[in-house]
Amino acid sequence: MASNTQEAAHGAADAAHGSAPGMPQLDFSTFGNQIFWLAVALVVIYLILSRVALPRIAAVLAERQGTITNDLAAAEDLKAKAVEAENAYNKALADARAEAQRIAAEARAEIQADLNDAIAKADAQIADKAAESEKAIADIKAGALESVKVVANDTAEALVAALGGKSDAKAVAAAVDERMKG
Repeated sequence: MASNTQEAAHGAADAAHGSAPGMPQLDFSTFGNQIFWLAVALVVIYLILSRVALPRIAAVLAERQGTITNDLAAAEDLKAKAVEAENAYNKALADARAEAQRIAAEARAEIQADLNDAIAKADAQIADKAAESEKAIADIKAGALESVKVVANDTAEALVAALGGKSDAKAVAAAVDERMKG
């Protein structure tokens, strides 16, 4: 029995090494069938790809291209609107600045006019007070001169009397008037 088992094992090994054809793809007797089925498989794959897969891929690519084109057009429109909005904003800002400058100029002119009126009133009041002061000074000066004359007359009469002379009021007044003139 052991010899049967060994022979069977050797027979299987011989069959595996030399007598068996090996891989069927490398068997030259089946090349014609293999080439036929290769051509059939390639034609089927080509038909499936050209009729089903490639049109779907082309549709997706066309849709993507259309979306990109639409998005670019929308972006251009939004950019144009943004430029218009910026120009409108800049114009409004310039108008507001011009209006603010106009209002500030009017306010300055109004304040300057009020200031000129106040200065004119103050100058008039100062001139009136100066005139009143000059009149008061003139009155005080006239009163002081009159007082000086009276005091000078009294002093001259007292001196003449003290020196032992007789004083003539008209002569003393004439002498004092002459001396006060210069």
